[in-house]
Amino acid sequence: MTDHAGRLRLGVNIDHVATVRNARGSAYPDPLRAAMIAEEAGADGITAHLREDRRHISDADIEGLTEHLSLPLNFEMAATEEMQAIALRHRPHAVCIVPEKREERTTEGGLEVAQDENRLAHFIAPLREAGSRVSIFIAADRAQIEAAHRIGAQVIELHTGAYCDLHAEGRFAERDAELTRLRDMAALAHSLGLEVHAGHGLTYDTVQPVAAFPEVMELNIGHFLIGEAIFRGLGPAIAEMRRLMDAARA
Repeated sequence: MTDHAGRLRLGVNIDHVATVRNARGSAYPDPLRAAMIAEEAGADGITAHLREDRRHISDADIEGLTEHLSLPLNFEMAATEEMQAIALRHRPHAVCIVPEKREERTTEGGLEVAQDENRLAHFIAPLREAGSRVSIFIAADRAQIEAAHRIGAQVIELHTGAYCDLHAEGRFAERDAELTRLRDMAALAHSLGLEVHAGHGLTYDTVQPVAAFPEVMELNIGHFLIGEAIFRGLGPAIAEMRRLMDAARA
């Protein structure tokens, strides 16, 4: 991802631009155009998740992003042979390994690494050799973080969905406990030499406490920004998130 004097980086997930497009089977709105607007608005990278069922991002989207995108691409993918082959063909800046179930509306929970270490270690090795940075999307759990470190991941992305859900439900004591867990696990991962990212469900109301963690180097945010873009436009929606992140870090 682009580095502006060490600032906290913002990766914008454009999956749900494709969701809107696919709802009508049309050619618009174009995720690549969204990526260009995101760059102008202060994004440091673009995230796109090519799911097994192709419910939003398509293979053609990945082709277009790889060919035309000037920002680094973070390619979210399940740990399957099909996705590994696609990633090895395109060699994106980063790959983020996420759990994936067909019946889920969005990615639910973090990847189970501790019980699948051997397979995942062999799975990510060729991705690293191809030059992509390997990130693992996991819950704020010591066993998972330590396992991610052992298998050779360079980055972990902490799942902030539980924290955001607790905030939305007004369960503030539990929210604060989850935030403390996120902070502690960010510090643990950093101490192991892992780069720490975070994301899932973050909004204007929830982003700043996570952005304030000194160990977190990047936030990946998508669904909220695409929703907010309906009301204020994509560029202004991203610029406001960028402003809040910078203020939290300052």
